[in-house]
Amino acid sequence: MALADIIAEQRPARPGTPDALADLRVTFGDRLVTGEDVRRAHSHVTTYIPSQLPDAVLFAESEAEIQDLVRICAKHGMPIVPFGTGSSLEGHVNAPFGGVSVDLSRMDRVLSVNPGDLDCTVETGVTREALNSHLRDTGLFFPIDPGANASLGGMAATRASGTNAVRYGTMRDNVIGLTAIMADGTLVRTARRAKKTAAGYDLTRLLVGSEGTLGIITRLNLKLYGIPETILSGVCAFPDVTNAVNAVMQIVQIGVPVARIELLDALSIRATNTHAGMTLPETPHLFVEFHGSPASVEEQAELFAAIVEDNGGGSFQSASKAEERSRLWKARHDFYWASMSLRPGAKAIATDVCVPVSRLADCIDETRADAEAVGLLAPIVGHVGDGNFHVTLLIDTAVPAEIDKAEAFMARLAERALDMDGTCTGEHGVGQGKRGYLSRELGPAVDVMRAIKTALDPQNILNPGKIFTSQ
Repeated sequence: MALADIIAEQRPARPGTPDALADLRVTFGDRLVTGEDVRRAHSHVTTYIPSQLPDAVLFAESEAEIQDLVRICAKHGMPIVPFGTGSSLEGHVNAPFGGVSVDLSRMDRVLSVNPGDLDCTVETGVTREALNSHLRDTGLFFPIDPGANASLGGMAATRASGTNAVRYGTMRDNVIGLTAIMADGTLVRTARRAKKTAAGYDLTRLLVGSEGTLGIITRLNLKLYGIPETILSGVCAFPDVTNAVNAVMQIVQIGVPVARIELLDALSIRATNTHAGMTLPETPHLFVEFHGSPASVEEQAELFAAIVEDNGGGSFQSASKAEERSRLWKARHDFYWASMSLRPGAKAIATDVCVPVSRLADCIDETRADAEAVGLLAPIVGHVGDGNFHVTLLIDTAVPAEIDKAEAFMARLAERALDMDGTCTGEHGVGQGKRGYLSRELGPAVDVMRAIKTALDPQNILNPGKIFTSQ
């Protein structure tokens, strides 16, 4: 979606805004905040898209309060933008039509943990790190790890993924059921705690990935997993990206149950060395991790090392101690910040696509060549076990020509992925930034999505301006 189109779409607040704010003030008092600093913090986006501020921010503390909020806003036709931690990457928390940003961070209780059933129930504002800290003494963990310490409600709303997805799946696979408040204030529970059900439409997965446009998620029932007996991490270098990706393809095809497998290209390694104080050779690397019993982990690592050697890779440098593994994965998770060392003063703009693994090497090679041809500094990292990779563009957002160049590059990247039967976004979501590619990817299915949106939110008050180019 071109920046000019996003800016042009922004409209003044809706006519009912003053009356809505007055009603909300009566109900919520000082917890309805209208100060500019707070409103700006709740429109924060980690892209080049300008902040579009809400008219007010409500710090909600219960489902009943959110129901009151929704009913008042529905009465006046006022938009509502759900806000978790603000870590989304495609402008999801912007408020192009004003309205209320509902901050869900105070709804942060772990409501139950059921070790025998390997599940838990949490409020929407619980972060993934807080949940795993709570679970530490149970021998269980929640594996979805998008890098940022995002809220679990936000992760569900954007269908988050991350470094563990190749083994444990995404949020789509790990939400058993959820509770959400719909556009008329109705509280809906989409499923019970049973691990499977054939009862009616799958509303859970309709709301997972809906980006706050169909309902406001308030609690989640999540799958848990046993902490592996043995965890082994490591890195290995390759002469080029193609050899590294070919190794990944073979690993996936023969069924090695790798828990994480991440690609960092040469530019990414340079940034990581600078930021994390590492001394890896500046060539493409795979970061990997294996989970299981001591014997199974050893077998997986040996098979991996053999495949790496067959594809021209270097020796596997393993890390079995917890502190060594933490340092390795912290370096990977901090890549967004590390990338800025490649061009101090520039802004890092992250975008992603996902293609079938068999086309991954082609897609990455063409993307690297494209960036070099147009003079963009664009390091690449990726959750390559499932064909997903990220490109981080380092640009000066004060220079319109650089924004134009970046937008043209991202459009070509999306088109390239679609031409390879992939998707314009593997895990970032659509938000504002990728709305322009949705019709090309899904065709008439977008009209079905619009019909669902209209049926569930006829006034278009739930996070308007996201997913669809016009509403």
